[in-house]
Amino acid sequence: VQLQASGGGLVHTGGSLRLSCAASGRTLSSYAMGWFRQAPGKERAFVASISWSGTMTRCADSVKGRFAISRDNAQNTVPLRMNSLKPEDTAVYYCAANPHPYNIDSIADFGSWGQGTLVTVSS
Repeated sequence: VQLQASGGGLVHTGGSLRLSCAASGRTLSSYAMGWFRQAPGKERAFVASISWSGTMTRCADSVKGRFAISRDNAQNTVPLRMNSLKPEDTAVYYCAANPHPYNIDSIADFGSWGQGTLVTVSS
């Protein structure tokens, strides 16, 4: 599956953005999906994940209560809603697919990394 993240941009602290992950090549309904981010000079980090049906989700502690992951299998997209953004949220955001559709916890199983989208939060 080929993935493309979009929706990034420049926002002020406290602002909101909605990222989207679109897929081509295969339907996303066979996969658990995840969002990850990589800040300058840091390793890629987990942000959020969602099971194939959308009934199970998981978020990193750093974004709980501010970010929300969802999915629309009919549209083959996985949005990430980001509210109350902070400068430390600045990063390139990537979406990834896990071929185990219920597995939202095994970060190492996520792959099919596509091109990310840059989110910059100014203070």
